[in-house]
Amino acid sequence: MKPGRRPARRGCAGFTLIELLVTLALVGILAGIAIPMTEVVVRRGKEQELRESLRSLRRAIDAYKQAADEGRVPRKADDSGYPPSLEALVDGVVDQRDPAGARLRFLRRIPRDPMRSEPDLPAVRLWGKRSYASSHEEPIEGRDVYDVYSLDPRVGLNGVPYREW
Repeated sequence: MKPGRRPARRGCAGFTLIELLVTLALVGILAGIAIPMTEVVVRRGKEQELRESLRSLRRAIDAYKQAADEGRVPRKADDSGYPPSLEALVDGVVDQRDPAGARLRFLRRIPRDPMRSEPDLPAVRLWGKRSYASSHEEPIEGRDVYDVYSLDPRVGLNGVPYREW
């Protein structure tokens, strides 16, 4: 080899422009598939949380009604026996059968509707409330809370509006 000459590099060439473009196209396709899937997974998680929140609120409402039917909650003759508000489930009521006057509490806190994203509103204002006197088709608030529902207008992944869950 003559002095001053560099040896030819074989096999150490970089990527060609075509190889880089094909790689970028494949990464773009994979990202295009992955992003919608993560959105579905996040939404499914929120829907599961909505089911759990509705279930716990409805159990607490039913427990209040059962306590009222057992005579443990004070009520008037014309009352339905359902709680007057969601706050009554957390605040509790004096147990009429307990001589010490202990309070019956049915929830530790009111869960938030996971489908709604208004952090400045209290959890109790995120739920729609149906009174015992209203119909299922046209729920309205009244003197008591017979049922709760989500106020989110969207439709769930199962095709049923969140309002009807």
